[in-house]
Amino acid sequence: MGRSIVGDKLPIRKTSNKFTLGDGDNEIFCVRFSPDDLYLAAACGNGLINVYNSVTGKLAFVLNAGQENRLPTTQVRWRPSQCISKTKNVLVSVGADGRILHWHASSGKCLHEIVEPDNQLFCVDYLSDGSQFATAGKRREVRIYDEYTKKLTQVMKGGDQVNTPGHSNRVFALKYHPTMRNVLVTGGWDNTVQIWDVRQGHAVRAIYGPHVCGDSLDISQDGETILTGSWRVEKQLQLWDFGSEKLLDTVPWRSTASMMQPCMVYAAQFSKDETSSMIAAGGSGSNEAQVFERTTSGGTAVFGKTFGLNRACYSVDFSNASDTLAVAGGDGVVHVMSIHGPA
Repeated sequence: MGRSIVGDKLPIRKTSNKFTLGDGDNEIFCVRFSPDDLYLAAACGNGLINVYNSVTGKLAFVLNAGQENRLPTTQVRWRPSQCISKTKNVLVSVGADGRILHWHASSGKCLHEIVEPDNQLFCVDYLSDGSQFATAGKRREVRIYDEYTKKLTQVMKGGDQVNTPGHSNRVFALKYHPTMRNVLVTGGWDNTVQIWDVRQGHAVRAIYGPHVCGDSLDISQDGETILTGSWRVEKQLQLWDFGSEKLLDTVPWRSTASMMQPCMVYAAQFSKDETSSMIAAGGSGSNEAQVFERTTSGGTAVFGKTFGLNRACYSVDFSNASDTLAVAGGDGVVHVMSIHGPA
């Protein structure tokens, strides 16, 4: 827990511990709040997806329990509430076995299964209206599916060969642009963030530098700023201008010189309020996560931290109301924090 001081002002926000969830038996690679913030899904290294009631902290549902020899579930995303389907509490999961599974969390039923042959999947995201979703992983390409038919509609590879050649290594993060439905961004091991145009069928621009090794890529709600988290000991958190690909700011992990072990970032995310007023990030090395306030002057200040993580942080997720933060990772536990102050 912690507070922030911005200039000479009083603390703007503070955090407090709400829940500690899970038995610690299996690594957790992804946590995600449902659109109504009622549930919190945790994707585990043993392939299970544990879904908790975010109000009571109780385990509500366990998905994928009937499968044998399960490989890790690497990422989950809830289907947006704007989707034309009336069925609620649907989430999609991807895994190291190349499978894409649609789940109805309330009943525990697997609604549909897609297998990408000879692929390991590390990331998935929905278009904001829920009409399509995209996946990426080992094969350095982006696959787009129609949510209604579950059919593959497009495979995007490479670049325009002028501004970018596309990815040359594994892809660990994927994000649809919040206001441009034909644009996606991805990041991975090759030290690039690729900007894709569905109409062109390939990457059209790139940012060079970020070393993305997890779910550490996001776009602000207004679509103007890209957040990257890099797995390295310095310049881990950076903000980029979406339009020009220029670096706007490098967010210092520590406010002063410190002898503490640095944090190499695996996870980073903007808060989901209209101004994307907060940043959460975590990783390995120091095995911690921090929450930053974005100030009106363009700076940042830490106001919350997780303590006592035995292993790396792999995932962070703000609730849709931006009043709660979930943090999880190698210790197999979900740390849920309440955020107090202006939202």
